[in-house]
Amino acid sequence: MWPFGKSTKDRVAEALNAQPRLQNLGLQVTEQGGNVRVTGMVPNGRYGNLVKVVAEGINGVKSVDVSGLVAQQETSTAQAGSTSAGTGTSAGTATPAAQTPDIQMGEKTMTQQSAGTAELDDQAFEEQSKIAKAVLSAIRSNGELSDDPIDVLQSGKSVILRGAVDNDHELRLLEQVARAVSGVAGVDTSGVKVTVGTKELAKEKDTESGDTVYTVKSGDTLSEIAQKYYGDAMEYKKIAHYNNISNPDLIQPGQKIRIPG
Repeated sequence: MWPFGKSTKDRVAEALNAQPRLQNLGLQVTEQGGNVRVTGMVPNGRYGNLVKVVAEGINGVKSVDVSGLVAQQETSTAQAGSTSAGTGTSAGTATPAAQTPDIQMGEKTMTQQSAGTAELDDQAFEEQSKIAKAVLSAIRSNGELSDDPIDVLQSGKSVILRGAVDNDHELRLLEQVARAVSGVAGVDTSGVKVTVGTKELAKEKDTESGDTVYTVKSGDTLSEIAQKYYGDAMEYKKIAHYNNISNPDLIQPGQKIRIPG
């Protein structure tokens, strides 16, 4: 159950896949102690900034490393340069008109104009995505909401909130705080659950994996723990399997149990 059973890595991956420009790129995410690294192939170098601002909207992310992204555009340009050098084509040699893909339009070609439009689109997208980071910052700065597990995704100039809060008052406050951020056109809170004890349930995390961890208290049972996190006592089987607990009836006070997604 979100947000308790999903690691920071998984939530960053979901946020990237939720963005139309990034969802089909097959980007790989690794995370340790809140430090995220994203690798893979992207259309051009500007996508690194897009990836970074999207990931920074995820609660628990401390830094984002995009040095492992490879730009297809730059790779293609390098290959083309290598091919030209190999065939002995001179920089001063004119290209035959029949092989010229650009149609002249005054001082700019159509290809140049299209590239300029794409660049403007990327810049606009990047600026819009910064809104999500600003909303997350506003939530973290609010005394009542700062410890609630909330992620902020973006759709155009609107933000999508995911996570959980303790009560209906916090849910209303969450929406108000998000709407008050400059540039926000709309707020979707349908992905936010009201769960009593949210802050307590979400406060303990494994620093290596980002998994939610529960410390067993006297009198606890796996069924009760499953009910708290999933709203379904029968999910104790999932918890037992994930933690290699052979006998679900034998758990000890002080024992650390990871909560799977």
